[in-house]
This record gives sequence, C-alpha cells and structure tokens, in this order.
Amino acid sequence: MKRLQALISLWLILVGSVLLASAASTQSPTSATVASVATAGSAGTTTPAVSKPPIVVVLTVSDTINPATAAYINRGIDKAKKRGAECVVIMLDTPGGGLDPTKDIIKHILASSVPVVVFVAPQGARAASAGSIILLASHVAVMSPGTNMGAAHPVAGGGQKMGKTMAKKVENDLAAYARSLAEKRGRNIKWAEQSIRESKSITESEAMKKNMIDLVANDLGDLLQKLDGHKVKLDTGKTVVLHTKGAVAERFEPSWRDRVLSTIANPNIAYILLMIGIYGIMFELMHPGAIYPGVIGAICLITAFFAFQMLPVNYAGLILILIGIGLFIAEVKVVSYGMLSVGGIVCLVLGSTMLISEPQTGLHISLAYILPVALFTAGLVVFLATLAFRAHRRKPSTGVKGLLGTVGTVQVAITPQSEGKVFVEGELWNAHADEALEPGTSVKVVSVHGLKIKVERA
Repeated sequence: MKRLQALISLWLILVGSVLLASAASTQSPTSATVASVATAGSAGTTTPAVSKPPIVVVLTVSDTINPATAAYINRGIDKAKKRGAECVVIMLDTPGGGLDPTKDIIKHILASSVPVVVFVAPQGARAASAGSIILLASHVAVMSPGTNMGAAHPVAGGGQKMGKTMAKKVENDLAAYARSLAEKRGRNIKWAEQSIRESKSITESEAMKKNMIDLVANDLGDLLQKLDGHKVKLDTGKTVVLHTKGAVAERFEPSWRDRVLSTIANPNIAYILLMIGIYGIMFELMHPGAIYPGVIGAICLITAFFAFQMLPVNYAGLILILIGIGLFIAEVKVVSYGMLSVGGIVCLVLGSTMLISEPQTGLHISLAYILPVALFTAGLVVFLATLAFRAHRRKPSTGVKGLLGTVGTVQVAITPQSEGKVFVEGELWNAHADEALEPGTSVKVVSVHGLKIKVERA
C-alpha cells in the first residue's frame, strides 16, 4: 500500500512539472513578443545583434625547421582558414633547419587565403638560416626587440664544405629563391641575397631600416594593436585590411605526433637512440635468444635513422662510432692491455662530435651527452674485460685439469705395491701412491694418467 501511494505521489509530481513547464513556455513567447512590440513602438528601432570579436590563430615554433614543424604550421594555416580568422601569427624562434620543409612551409604561405604574420618572438629569439627565409616569405614580417635574423648561407649535410661547383649551384639557387620572395613582398632584394651569399645577420632595428620587416612589436598584445588597419595583399591578388584590435588569440598547439617527431629530431635524443640501438643489437648478438635487447635495439635504431633523415648527418662520424664500438668488442676478446679501449674511446668521442655539427644553425650533439656515453661504454668494456681476464686465470673446474689439486677420501687401502680406490668429486677412481694409505684417509690428486690417478696425503 505504501509503495502504491509513493508511486501515485511521484506520478502527480511529474504531471505537475510538465503542466508548469508547458504553461511557462506558452506565456513566455507572448510576453517576449509584447516586449519587442512595445520597444519597437516606443523607440522605433531594433536592437542590433552583438558582433563576435575577430579571431587570430597563434602558432608557436621554438625548434628546428623539420618535417614535423612544416606539418604543424601547414595544419595551423588550414585551421585559420576554416575558423575565418583575420590572420595567422607564427611566433618563431629557430636556429634554422632543412631546406625541403622550409620550402613546404613557404608554399603553404604563398597559397594561403588568410594573411600569415611571422613574429620573431619572444625577446632574445632568432630567425636564423631557414627561419629568415620563412620570415622573408610572410605577408607581414615582425620582430621583437632583442632579436635577430639572417645567416642563411647553405651548408652540406654535416656542416662540411661542399665541392666548389656544387656549392656555387646551391648558393645561386637559394639566392634566386630569396630574391624572388623579397621582390614579391616588396622587401630589400639586395640584403636578402647578401644573407644567402655572405651569411649576414641583422638585429630588429637594422631589419626595419633595411626594409626587411614591416613592424617591431614587444609582445603578442602589442602586435595585435599595431596590425589593426594594416593592409595585406595576398598572392591571390586580393587586398585584405586586418581588424585585430580586441581580437581573440586562439592558440593552436602541436599534436602528440608533432611533439614526438620534433623530440626525436633533437640531435641529442637521436644520438641517445642510436647508442641504445647499438648496445641492444650488440647484446643480442653476444647472447642469442635474449630477444628483448634485440627488439628494443632494433626499434631505437630505426627511430634514430628516421631522425637522421631530418638532421644534417655526417656519415664519417657514424662510421667512426661504429669503429669505436668494434674496438670495444675486440678488447673483450683480445688482450691488448687497454690500447683497444683507448682507441675505442677516441673514435667514439670524435665520431659523436662529428655526427651532427652545423654551426650555421646551432645543430650539434652536446658534450653533456657525449662524455657520459663514452665513459659508460668504457666502464662497461673494462668490466667485461675484467670478467674475461678472471675467467682465463681461474683454475679449470672440469675435465682432467679440473681434478688436479682436488681432495678425496681413500675407500680401499693403497700400498706402494698395489692400487686402491679413492672417492673424488662424486666418482670412484683407481689410485696409487708412494706410501701406504688406510681407508678414510684424506688425499689430494697430484696427477692423472688415463683412468688412474696418483694421490698423496692431504
């Protein structure tokens, strides 16, 4: 009975709620309509709709220009187009990077229907090498106080000198590319070429005087204030007036894939992956069937080689590293009194230093990574060599030589004229001696002749 009453009460509450809701919905439009009519009759005007503030999509690049960076910037430009943004602001701080991803970024900038603003920031940042070419290609080039741009002379993969003819061809090609971008944006063509041919670098104030940039701004807020009303001619021929005053800055963050690829493109991380891969494969070869070292080593090696595709690798350095590892392995097998280890350390340190070294862009492997790896490898080799040396010095524990010096017990009496029986190492041996030995006497094996042993009193 009580349950029935509870159900009826709940049903009444629900019905009442529905009736009140329907009544409210019936009355509210009428009152709203009346209010609108009254307002319209009294004022004679309609209330204007509240306009949404303009949107600016902001990207942040504070790493080398690599394929992951290019993919991130290109997606950011596409997002700005979909969002109907006033412009894209790329906050840039880079030592440079590869030419192919740089050209990929510039292609997207030139094809963009949304103005692209490249802002070298924060203060103390730089747009070196590839970064200066991206800055040159932007619709609006901006720098923050205390920043610099330039030093865009092309270099070979490992920072080493190219052949004279090839170097000239690459330099001429890049200089022509920079001239065409400067001409398209109405910037200083002569200095753009000098940054390629002479590796010149300038500060933000010099860049403003030489007509390499359009604005100098302290931060993002200052930039949006100064961009308001700025006219931008897109490559489609359309001229756009920017309205950025009071704009909402939408940060477009890199995806996890971008972060992973940018992380492994770090020279120090790629180097660590390479060494872990070498150690893993080496351990698997020394202990076949361990499985895990081989699998982990293979994954790290493949990842390291993928990273090397995005980095200026000097393969002479890689060969020196492999030679150094080979010398370390030989040290365990051959007694060289440490000479092979010394040679291995020298090869490893030199190869690691040469592996990625490009002064123009600041890409190199830090000694803070090289020295610990070299010391760890040397310590590991010394440890393994010590174990091998002790194994060589250790008395044999099996076979004929393993019996020499072992202690047993006489089971059957031995005389100088007749043999007896001795229990040694779990076995019963025929034995003879130069003296009489009673059963139970402890004896030591002094020699082995076939299946007979000679013993003496222990």
